[in-house]
Amino acid sequence: MTSASPNDQNLRKDAALNKERLLVAGRELFAQHGLGVTLNDVARHAGVGVGTAYRRFANKEELIDAILERQNEELERILHAALAEENPWDGLVLYLERSLIMQAQDRGMAQIFSGRHGRTEKYDEGRDRLAPLVNRVAQRAREAEVIRPDITGTDLIFLQIAITSISTVTQDGPRIDGRDDVEELYRRYLWIALDGLRTDNKTSTLPVPALTTLQTHTLLQPKRPDPAV
Repeated sequence: MTSASPNDQNLRKDAALNKERLLVAGRELFAQHGLGVTLNDVARHAGVGVGTAYRRFANKEELIDAILERQNEELERILHAALAEENPWDGLVLYLERSLIMQAQDRGMAQIFSGRHGRTEKYDEGRDRLAPLVNRVAQRAREAEVIRPDITGTDLIFLQIAITSISTVTQDGPRIDGRDDVEELYRRYLWIALDGLRTDNKTSTLPVPALTTLQTHTLLQPKRPDPAV
């Protein structure tokens, strides 16, 4: 068998490098803007030609699938770290905190996590891979009697979907004078939810102050149309 020529090796390295650039650029743009970004947008952000992008990924869905695989690997590591915690409560908190940080910082991931992703088979692969670990996190906490006996892994998933929506609202909303922690507001509601799960009747010190009524109305007010449009 003949070995690859130096030119062939360089071409393979260039192809691998361009693919990595597209993956990084895609994740950055999806994180900022959601899944509506086009493959052409990703190519420009990556600094590669559109033709190069389509040689590495036939369409945007293939790129999303590749990014989803990396996200699943990260979530899997978080779940294994949670299951390695000696205290099941600490493991449950670790899982929710770290996974929500990922989703709060990544709009595209939050959309995928809530099921808004076109390729059902890829979503199902991730579910089958991660759901047993999430269920085990909840099961350990139930068996240790540190959470309510009726809490399941699916409850943890829906809590994340609900709390991530708060993060989306705060990212999309206007700046609130006097508050530089609004995008961290989701953490307040995570800990309110955690207190609702636990069985020891303890109440946590909430990490972010509540918004005032006026601040909340400012955040949730409809966006005014751009007069320049």
